[in-house]
Amino acid sequence: MLLWLFEQLAGYHSSFQVVRYLTLRSLLSVLTALSIGLVLGPVMIRKLQALKYGQAVSTFAPESHAKKMGTPTMGGVLILLSIGISTLLWADLSNPYVWIVLAVMVIFGAVGWADDWIKIRYKDNAGLPARKKFFWTSVASLGAGIALYVIAKQQENPIHTANMLDLLIPFFKNLSIPLSIIPLGIGFILFTYLVINGASNAVNLTDGLDGLAIMPIVLVAAGLGVFAYLAGDVRFANYLHIPYVKYSSELVVICAAMIGAGLAFLWYNAHPAQVFMGDVGALSLGAMLGTIAVMVRQEIVFAIMGGVFVVEAISVFLQIGSLRMRNKRVFLMAPLHHHYEKKGWRETQVVIRFWIITIMLVVLGLMTLKLR
Repeated sequence: MLLWLFEQLAGYHSSFQVVRYLTLRSLLSVLTALSIGLVLGPVMIRKLQALKYGQAVSTFAPESHAKKMGTPTMGGVLILLSIGISTLLWADLSNPYVWIVLAVMVIFGAVGWADDWIKIRYKDNAGLPARKKFFWTSVASLGAGIALYVIAKQQENPIHTANMLDLLIPFFKNLSIPLSIIPLGIGFILFTYLVINGASNAVNLTDGLDGLAIMPIVLVAAGLGVFAYLAGDVRFANYLHIPYVKYSSELVVICAAMIGAGLAFLWYNAHPAQVFMGDVGALSLGAMLGTIAVMVRQEIVFAIMGGVFVVEAISVFLQIGSLRMRNKRVFLMAPLHHHYEKKGWRETQVVIRFWIITIMLVVLGLMTLKLR
């Protein structure tokens, strides 16, 4: 919105043209989202407390989590609000990728909000019925997959269109798996569906300790922002042997907004947390990261950078499968962060060590740009 305004003002004075620069708008996006989150945080926390929107602690959580009972949840609304406003202010709204990511954010956020509200209203961690959650998240992820496939097929340069539908293998220059091998883009669309929903649920499973999920979200968003910037410039893309993605550059503004909003939320979510993000935040933020990863064609690198999310999800699947098939536990408790709590790690130790691991994984992901 402001980009359009300053472009009009540039006709009166050339100094307004500075806002056209992506780097400046991205920095302003970080500051805008950060400011909104910091200013509105106390207001939202008081409102949630007044509404008695307190967390219902799961019966499967460690005993030490009982003290978290009643802590305001649904703080993810603050994150999404900050991201949405900042993106609408500083992004190029003629870019279709911007609207696809925002649509995913809204739909997954609405599903998470309904899930949180049911948990609070009935003091039950079961939340929204699985079939309804599955339906609406499927609508969003399949819709995103179809939209991205159509855009890829309409790319002006057919050379890049082929790359847009391949699954790139990191650490190799010319190795990829063609997702378009199945007719009508079904392979690409289904793969996009799996990435978005997988990322959404993995982040949601990780969100179990104060600050545990939000900092990796910030770090991975920063890593994806780098890929979005490079993929959106044909010179960098050709030099680094990554697909040139016509519309990806504006994703940097969204990633920047996620960084600012996430850091602002961490101010209030750091141990001991004043507010939890809830499913409204975790589901939508994970889906946004997955969508951006598909857009820049770096799904495997995304899995590397978000390795903490991946391992947390795998720990749950292994635990459930082992209990059903062998009636034995693989971990003392799942997800994985609870396992380490059971082993005697303090909550802050688990959180900070997982942050450090994520920093290492994001650096490894960025290294794939040159290690080929």
